[in-house]
Amino acid sequence: MALLSVTMLPPAFISLIYRDGGGVSFLMSFLFCLIAGLLFWYPNRAEKSDLRAREGFLIVVLFWSVLASFSAVPLLLLEQPNLSIADAFFESFSGLTTTGATILTQIDGLPHAVLWYRQQLQWLGGMGIIVLAVAILPILGIGGMQLYRAEIPGPVKDSKMTPRIADTAKHLWLIYVTLTFACAISYWAAGMSLFDAICHSFSTIAIGGFSTHDLSMGYFDSPLINFICVFFLLIAGVNFALHFAVLNSRSLRNYFYDAEFKAFLGIQFSLILVCFIVLASFNVYQSNFDNFEQALFHAVSIGTTAGFAGTSAGEVAFSSWPTLLPLLLIFASFIGGCAGSTGGGMKVIRVLLLYLQGVRELNKLVHPKAVFTIKLGNKALPNRVVEAIWGFFSAYAAVFVICMLLLLAAGMDDLAAFTAVAACLNNLGPGLGQVAANFAEINDFSKWVLVVAMLFGRLEIFTLLVLFTPAFWRT
Repeated sequence: MALLSVTMLPPAFISLIYRDGGGVSFLMSFLFCLIAGLLFWYPNRAEKSDLRAREGFLIVVLFWSVLASFSAVPLLLLEQPNLSIADAFFESFSGLTTTGATILTQIDGLPHAVLWYRQQLQWLGGMGIIVLAVAILPILGIGGMQLYRAEIPGPVKDSKMTPRIADTAKHLWLIYVTLTFACAISYWAAGMSLFDAICHSFSTIAIGGFSTHDLSMGYFDSPLINFICVFFLLIAGVNFALHFAVLNSRSLRNYFYDAEFKAFLGIQFSLILVCFIVLASFNVYQSNFDNFEQALFHAVSIGTTAGFAGTSAGEVAFSSWPTLLPLLLIFASFIGGCAGSTGGGMKVIRVLLLYLQGVRELNKLVHPKAVFTIKLGNKALPNRVVEAIWGFFSAYAAVFVICMLLLLAAGMDDLAAFTAVAACLNNLGPGLGQVAANFAEINDFSKWVLVVAMLFGRLEIFTLLVLFTPAFWRT
């Protein structure tokens, strides 16, 4: 919490530059979080001990839930916008989990400090606060490998890029910061203001989806900006460990040796092609170039779980496309990005392994006595990995169904309830129907349910679900 308090100083500084309010709220929040953090830390400053895996899971969950809760403090203190407790927590959790769902309207009129803070929350959450923390915790005398294994998304977590976990975290953040800088410069060169360029680079590399404008990327009405956004979303949707391997070996061939990377590009290309064909067939936009641009942008934006909107005022919005496409892209968000990326969803590697397992079962029906192995590249995977994938899939489906039933019980219609849970559990952002533009109209109970869904999605189900098992709490 003490370290989190430092992140509330940049918005206060932004308020001094633009002089449109919000600075006092962020300064008060800085002092509150700093004092609260120090009060917890000081009595325990001499504690030195190794973490077990069980404690690692608990700390990961507490990091996300506690820090996201305290991140809501400045939003509660603001006069504009004037948010309820449910709204402030929803916006805070949506930002830090990189979901990108918002309860705010008339975003263009908000103070610059608030706009910066929302984008900054997504950037901090993008690579994961825990991955940042494992570079700091060793200084405090606490090992970080358990935290790393609990946080990094994907089914195979035992490999590290460097021998020391702190070095791994530093390499990840170096890549992350470099990509953010390159994205900001590209946006600025393409015509965004410096403020907008930095803010949108935060949410692009984090695959978050927050914007400083109600129309999102459509506000700029620029094909070039849309293409830049697509390029960096695809980069951020790839496993950052793979980026490190490419940089370390200085060879792009590592990308094309990776089965997940090839599957990821194949899925994105297929979505773009289907969207373009349907949009062109229905003449949704004036020219084939416009149809291609919108198909490319929204297929990648929704497919990687960013959730940016790319249509400008007066154009046909994504939610008004022929019904096949919005639902297709919502379902594509269940796949999301690669493991080890900033994207949400179940991750490409899991879906790929589920597909390979399905093929193996079909082959067994034809040749019952044959022995088939599932290979990822040239490496045969042990059965325990495949079993874990099925366990994850069933838990994902169970959480989805429970959250959707709760929303239906709260009075939401079928389409809104389904897409709202999909948007929050997959860390996507926008839904369809009642939640197509924002989540301002839903009741507080539904917002709290979706906050839990965001946390489940960000922590990849098991990390949070394990806390509800009696075995976890037994000594």
